[in-house]
Amino acid sequence: MGDMQKIRTGRHCAFVMHMHLVFVTKFRHKVFTDAHLRRMEEIMRSVCADFACELVEFNSETNHVHLLVNFPPKAAVTKLVNSLKGVSSRRLRQEFPDLVRRYRRANKLWSGSYFAGTVGGALLSVVKQYEQQNRPV
Repeated sequence: MGDMQKIRTGRHCAFVMHMHLVFVTKFRHKVFTDAHLRRMEEIMRSVCADFACELVEFNSETNHVHLLVNFPPKAAVTKLVNSLKGVSSRRLRQEFPDLVRRYRRANKLWSGSYFAGTVGGALLSVVKQYEQQNRPV
């Protein structure tokens, strides 16, 4: 949990922002092997670095991946997701011909949808304390 609360700084801000992302394969086909997933993690770390983000955790199964990304306020989640999915799909299909055969007609590795959820931060009880401050009249 120590890494989760590490405060990052930008030029005019300090922040701790984490996003949980889940991507599923097209048609939920079970296509990933350990070799695919090891390479995918490398690719996704590189893409995150291009966005000044950090891939904190990567976990996966044969038909989906989970990412925990630490990102700055200036990073748009949709642009990060589009890049993660697009670059990983293109590179994996280039490097692993077995994936090309599986998705020859669809020409896409990932489903068009994804899950994104915020993670961490202050407990709800701490946030509620701020609501009870004395407002000037």
